[in-house]
Amino acid sequence: MAAPRPTSPQHKPPAELPPTAWAVLGLLSFPGERTGYELKKWADASLRHFYWAPAISQIYAELRRLEALGYATSRRSGPEEPRAKRSYAITAEGRAALVGWAGGAEDAGPPVLKHPLLLRVWLGHLAAPDHLRALVSEHIAHTRGELKEVHDALARADGQEAWTHPQIALRWSGRRLEAEIELAQAMLADLAESAAGAGAGAGSESAAEMRTDRAKITDRAPSGQPPGDSPTHG
Repeated sequence: MAAPRPTSPQHKPPAELPPTAWAVLGLLSFPGERTGYELKKWADASLRHFYWAPAISQIYAELRRLEALGYATSRRSGPEEPRAKRSYAITAEGRAALVGWAGGAEDAGPPVLKHPLLLRVWLGHLAAPDHLRALVSEHIAHTRGELKEVHDALARADGQEAWTHPQIALRWSGRRLEAEIELAQAMLADLAESAAGAGAGAGSESAAEMRTDRAKITDRAPSGQPPGDSPTHG
């Protein structure tokens, strides 16, 4: 029986890696070599608008992992450089693994939303209404700044063929931020309406009466819902 032929890098299954490692390898898949610092800047200008930007320590940790797997290679700058630096590039094996991962048939998974502002609003019964509205207004201003950064990144990538798909992702990011601004403006209106309703109610009922009414509602809670439970579960 003939000896089995060695498996070529193109046919090796990709290693089991965390998404951050694939993201760093993906940054290396574009033309050119880049230092860890340059990869961090690029992640901040692109990845963070639709995924997240890993810390510089995470980027270097993943670069070491990728290099150990043979997915990336590095070289140290020569003496002509004023400061020594290490540049990284993807290898043929790394590109093949990335192709296998990016084109995999498994479900990419649902998006995960962590919205710190909404957590504050959810606990709005413990905060002053004016403070909540100020937080939302600050969020709108910050989001507008993020939207400008996306537009700036799109302008820098305009006309570069290698950036076709990153531009698609950035355009999606811009639409998401526009929607985020609209949602936050609607939340401001909801908060104003809530505050107005609370003010009107306070004028007709004393605090003691309001507590009594709330106790009556709690006593009438359906048997399937424990008294005091919120209709939405945190």
